[in-house]
Amino acid sequence: MGFYFYRLLLMPADEEISENKVLNRGRESMAWRGNLSKNIRELRFLMCQSSPARTFVEKNYKELKTLNPKLPILIRECSGAEPQLWARFDFGVEKGIKLEGLSEAQISKALEDLVKAGEILKA
Repeated sequence: MGFYFYRLLLMPADEEISENKVLNRGRESMAWRGNLSKNIRELRFLMCQSSPARTFVEKNYKELKTLNPKLPILIRECSGAEPQLWARFDFGVEKGIKLEGLSEAQISKALEDLVKAGEILKA
């Protein structure tokens, strides 16, 4: 049995961001981002330091955490690791997606698909 050690990536708050400010940002005002904590219990990113997944996390972590403050978002970086995105849903159900070769837009789409999968599990 192995143990996984996760590093919680804390982004410094350059400015106070309200939920309304984030929602009104135009290009990223997607409703599904606010539904993460309703459909997902935990979100885990496993990645290499140089993968597009890291860039996605750097650009989107603050917004995701602002919209879902109680959702645990765990980030694990390891040199040479295959990038993956895992979501834990109700009743311990987990689903993972390999992010190898995906762009930031495709990673965003993969996260959206996980949110939709969580909605289906709740139904």
